Amino acid sequence: MDIETALKSAMEIDGAIGAALVDYDSGMALGTMGGGRHLDLEVAAAGNTEVVRAKMRTMASLDLGDEIEDVLITLGRQYHLIRLLNSAHGSSLFLYLALDRGRANLAMARHELRRVESQLTV
Repeated sequence: MDIETALKSAMEIDGAIGAALVDYDSGMALGTMGGGRHLDLEVAAAGNTEVVRAKMRTMASLDLGDEIEDVLITLGRQYHLIRLLNSAHGSSLFLYLALDRGRANLAMARHELRRVESQLTV
């Protein structure tokens, strides 16, 4: 599936507020869907790029020899899920999904985002 279709699929996840495909080398969103007045996805893409870069530096410093699957940021009213794409999709990309905590099932959201990743072609 292409980027637009992938983002549409991500937005069908229960509780989805916004979704983006982001290149963490540049911090730029390759595509966005949803968001709005209370969630600027361009700002979220840039900010979450810093989160991913920091975690990757930390893992390198710890010499863990492992890969990040996803990063979860839990807010009072939202979940922010960052799913790094495996190297077959491009080593510097992640899917970002913001969820309304009151309407989302976190386990199902992670499962569905993994499915979207597996079908995405970039």
